[in-house]
Amino acid sequence: MAQNVPATFQDTDARTWKFSELLADPEVRARWEKVRKFFFLRESTYDMTTRCNIRCDGCYYYEGDKQFAASNNDPEAWRTLMAGEKKRGITYVVLAGAEPSLVPHILEACYGEIALGCIATNGVKRIPDAVGYKIHISVWGNDETSLRVRRTKDLLLKQLDNYRGDPRAVFVYTFTRDNIEEAAKVMETVAAQGGMMTFNVFSAPVGYEGPLRHTPASLTRTRRAMLELLSRYPENVIFSPYNAVAHTEPLGLHRLYGCSYPRMNPSTAIGLGRSFRQYRADLSWDRTAACCVPDTDCDDCRHYAAGSAVVTARLTRHATDPDAFRSWLDYVDTYLAVWVTGYEKGPNLCTIGIRPPQSEKGREG
Repeated sequence: MAQNVPATFQDTDARTWKFSELLADPEVRARWEKVRKFFFLRESTYDMTTRCNIRCDGCYYYEGDKQFAASNNDPEAWRTLMAGEKKRGITYVVLAGAEPSLVPHILEACYGEIALGCIATNGVKRIPDAVGYKIHISVWGNDETSLRVRRTKDLLLKQLDNYRGDPRAVFVYTFTRDNIEEAAKVMETVAAQGGMMTFNVFSAPVGYEGPLRHTPASLTRTRRAMLELLSRYPENVIFSPYNAVAHTEPLGLHRLYGCSYPRMNPSTAIGLGRSFRQYRADLSWDRTAACCVPDTDCDDCRHYAAGSAVVTARLTRHATDPDAFRSWLDYVDTYLAVWVTGYEKGPNLCTIGIRPPQSEKGREG
């Protein structure tokens, strides 16, 4: 079925809807019951090492102070940290880096303490099967672009060879300003191998003004490409029309929804403001810098990892009419399928475009 998100948004019903009315449709209620079982997830993120085996243009890791932390390579120290995190109420870990595949012994130590999580990797080195986390493999274009931007030859081929048939693997295509037209061929290649793909939008590091940074025109082209690939490869693309809308609007996620991460949220009363930490490779953390992708320009943040918390936290804003609520359920269903091992995404419930319910900060701007 084609995913129809028009240039002008569908107007939603102006009347006030009770939550019970939104759940009256059996299909909607079933989806609600499916996703609400995972409301227990509480995340934090962890830089596993300061080392990387490639160096990419626009890499957020090699910005800011975190790159200068001394890597703690003691698996017992990581086990102790994770045991403490579990006591603190953390139920889901995001292991990133630089490049976490370079420290498999630490990945195994973390998995032994907290079994739900994912690993963000460039895919050059295979992560052992003993680590049962979801594995997000970053794809920034075809092999020609990867050689130019990531200084690595035949990167997609290596990624596919390493993770062919691996149920943990999700290929994450990051749309930049100059790789939009390449996405179709990359998707064809991944789908031919039976791979699963989701989409990300390049979010510039602080101070970055290079050729990968998006413009309003490139965001429009990105949205069209996302929807076309979702329509063409429904069995291989984990995405929804509302994901495409939320991540390609001219305003970034913070302006649209209000960011929940401590870096932009001073409150410690509830939610991510209270529980989220972003640990550096030396096991230290700094609340003033804590977000899922540190050193990203917050005004330009459209990152899929940020949206997985920021958009999903806005249930009440979307529980206003059937189309908005269905779109939110599609977004949460997508997020869980991308991030949780064994979770299967269902068909999208809403295929029209809804206007994102803007935050007060967004309205001011």
